[in-house]
Amino acid sequence: MASHSELNSIAVEVAKPPEAIMQEIAEHKGCGTSGGSGKASCGSAAGQGDLSPEIWEKVKNHPCYSEEAHHHYARMHVAVAPACNIQCNYCNRKYDCANESRPGVVSEKLTPEQAAKKVLAVASTIPQMTVLGIAGPGDPLANPEKTFKTFELISQTAPDIKLCLSTNGLALPDHVETIKKFNVDHVTITINMVDPEIGQHIYPWIFWEHKRITGIEAARIITERQLLGLEMLTAAGVLCKVNSVMIPGVNDKHLVEVNRAVKSRGAFLHNIMPLISAPEHGTVFGLNGQRGPTAQELKALQDSCEGEMNMMRHCRQCRADAVGLLGEDRSAEFTTEKIMEMDVKYDSASRQAYQIKVEQERQEKVAAKQEELAELAGEHSDIKVLVAVATKGSGRINEHFGHAKEFQIYELSTAGAKFVGHRRVDLYCQGGFGEEDSLDTIIRAINDCTAVFVAKIGGCPKDTLKAAGIEPVDSYAHEFIEQSAIQYFKAYLDKVKSGEIVHVERGDADIRQGAFVAA
Repeated sequence: MASHSELNSIAVEVAKPPEAIMQEIAEHKGCGTSGGSGKASCGSAAGQGDLSPEIWEKVKNHPCYSEEAHHHYARMHVAVAPACNIQCNYCNRKYDCANESRPGVVSEKLTPEQAAKKVLAVASTIPQMTVLGIAGPGDPLANPEKTFKTFELISQTAPDIKLCLSTNGLALPDHVETIKKFNVDHVTITINMVDPEIGQHIYPWIFWEHKRITGIEAARIITERQLLGLEMLTAAGVLCKVNSVMIPGVNDKHLVEVNRAVKSRGAFLHNIMPLISAPEHGTVFGLNGQRGPTAQELKALQDSCEGEMNMMRHCRQCRADAVGLLGEDRSAEFTTEKIMEMDVKYDSASRQAYQIKVEQERQEKVAAKQEELAELAGEHSDIKVLVAVATKGSGRINEHFGHAKEFQIYELSTAGAKFVGHRRVDLYCQGGFGEEDSLDTIIRAINDCTAVFVAKIGGCPKDTLKAAGIEPVDSYAHEFIEQSAIQYFKAYLDKVKSGEIVHVERGDADIRQGAFVAA
């Protein structure tokens, strides 16, 4: 959190005029890996000139559309849309829940006016907050008056904040013109199938044209409306991300077909997410025992689709009232009661100065990665390994092993360091003491990783990780993730060549993909 005085000092520290800094940022343009089109996506590593200036302007500081940006920029969702026009077997909306972290859950519903004040308060407190999204807890387009009134108020008071919404797509074709009118440049559509035979097992019913429709007919209407809405948005120049929930045994194999369908209709990014199906959430799938995919199954499906189009790998399946960087939730700091008591002064100039400093560090990170890639350029090897990283953000290895709530996973090869996902874990340190059950949970979560990068780690967990064949690495504390990972991989290859270690490929999902064994 930055105070007003801190923001002013940041503004003084910026040596170059904002126009010069922003020009350098615009020239950078990079935010992704190559997809099927040969163009870069916002799913992984950056590269200069990957995107057109128009697209880069839309994604450069949007944490959901740019994997690179999600290390640096925050988003917030406002819960102004409680009603929904579709019932999904993986969804159970809750309006007064502070304990669950999943879509459809909020602590409190807001009016558009309350939401507008909350956005100003958050943006003034978290200057790297660049995006306002409406994602529920129902469907924004099933609540069009509240949704667009909120966008109208934000556009008037904080025009520098990007606007986006997430929808199931049923009502989407009816609102494309209004979306354009309010300059909503980013729309996410949840598309779980393009075959009604499969869709009937995901959607029990829809409410359409003043009546409830069930079965295959409901699924047919959903898919037709979703794909039509996607086509209309992309034709109108709106950037579209497609979310798909991976449900093993229901639509997991079918999502490859969904991927092709949405690519052909102009989707910019495809986000395949794991089903969340704990029984305590009260969803149909949770109560009937439908399992979610393993991390390895999810990665395999994402990999199989990546040749077709750009894949998103950094989604956190946020609450409908989430606030902060992806992977963190600061919504408890901004309850309605607290917001109404705040004297909010929105200072866009200080926000811009802060974001310029963020972009300067971001460019330093990209330059450091490129320098390491140049060192790796002469290497030729088919070896690939996964590593886990404990981070609090800013693209650095800056989290203590025992404090990590999640680990970010990178795939290392002679092509560099590629972000491929994240794994949530239980906190290992509880009141200063390690809990053995939690440590076992962490090892199970990252057991396909060769190493784990941390800012600091205690002796006991270090020994336990080594015994499990996972190398704890704390020598890159507070350094940039990708630069450090590439350095580590180059040293790893040198050790393999010298015979110091033996690289072992493991195909079993329950054991490590790339283990190192003393020669």
